[in-house]
Amino acid sequence: MQHEPLPERFRRHALLPEEAQRLILECVRPLEIERVPLLEAWARRLAEPLVAPHPFPPFRRSGMDGYAIRAADVGAATAERPITLEVVESLPSGVEPTRAIGAGQAARIMTGGMVPEGADAVVMLEATKHVGKADEPHFVQISKPVLPGLNIADIGCEIQNGATLIPAGALVQAGESALLAACGYATVAVARRPRVGILSTGNELLEVGEPLAPAKIRNSNLPMLAAMIREAGAEPILLGQVPDDRDRAGALVTEGLSRCDLLLTTGGVSVGDYDVMVDVLAAPDIRLLFNKIAMRPGSPTTAALRKDQLIIALSGNPGACFVGYHLFVLPVIKRLQHVDNPYATPFQAYLGVGYPKVNAYRRYIRGRMNIVDGLVKVWPTGDDKSSLMTTIVGADCLIEIPPLKSGLEAGQLVTAWRLD
Repeated sequence: MQHEPLPERFRRHALLPEEAQRLILECVRPLEIERVPLLEAWARRLAEPLVAPHPFPPFRRSGMDGYAIRAADVGAATAERPITLEVVESLPSGVEPTRAIGAGQAARIMTGGMVPEGADAVVMLEATKHVGKADEPHFVQISKPVLPGLNIADIGCEIQNGATLIPAGALVQAGESALLAACGYATVAVARRPRVGILSTGNELLEVGEPLAPAKIRNSNLPMLAAMIREAGAEPILLGQVPDDRDRAGALVTEGLSRCDLLLTTGGVSVGDYDVMVDVLAAPDIRLLFNKIAMRPGSPTTAALRKDQLIIALSGNPGACFVGYHLFVLPVIKRLQHVDNPYATPFQAYLGVGYPKVNAYRRYIRGRMNIVDGLVKVWPTGDDKSSLMTTIVGADCLIEIPPLKSGLEAGQLVTAWRLD
């Protein structure tokens, strides 16, 4: 008896997650560069490495309010026999010294002030004693020896001239902003914000503000993806809902690709009769990269190219959509912004509870981590069913569970991936 051949949607070859990541990133090129004022660069990624145009600090700088002196002058100082020095100048911050410090001399100096030539130490104010009246020459007494270099930041002690300040792809945050300002970068080159389109599939979806109706659910994936895309420094483009109609869905995909650098769809990639994205991505002008990954959740995750534009079709289940975004979408958004290594860094941790499930595929469980008695431990945020969205709340890592014929016990070492 002859059997009908299986439809194409059932003939799928499952790739390992890392192979799927590789195929996707091979198709991604960093976006063009734009220059913006430093104050507008926060949460943007640098498009080029920046180097120090001068040493920092650019002059010998006092770390204390006190007196700039020559250490040799107070080598014999004691509490019983303090050394008296003549104060020849007072140096507020931002004022260049006019005199060098000679033998037996000192200069009053404030924190951040420029240390005069000849001085090689700054004694803090609390360790000195003022001598003389207001109408007499100013003197100061030092009652103990000090070492050369005390409370002085030498030229370039923090940053050497020509040193790399921040590499390309780095996120400009508060510390980076301070560093770039100190080195005179009034404008910086950053990657253009990627435009990431989001299409939701399914006739069962309601808008967030619509009342519930029989057999309907509200679209939770769209605001979740939009929030994560914004967190990644990209611009979410909300393209609406894809109906369970191949022609209309194909038209929306074409429209989305005309407006965006990356197109995401949610749902419609499994093997059901109404999984419309399977048919859309089978169009002759679309090159399929893969349509199955050896993982749970989100094994139907699919990637394709239309010309040189990337489409990533994520699962419609919220948990699987969340995992797929972090494994396959976020690295693309980072690479578009000139990040050379866009993947999360794995770490080793101990399972806080047992995991009894048997796994044919690798699993990525939404989890949270903490340090207990000096050990890094991870816990699932709840049941790892792909349809659950409550397990996304509070998740700060993905716990990797390898394929096993038996479960894992609490305390076993596992690999986990910290979420941005």
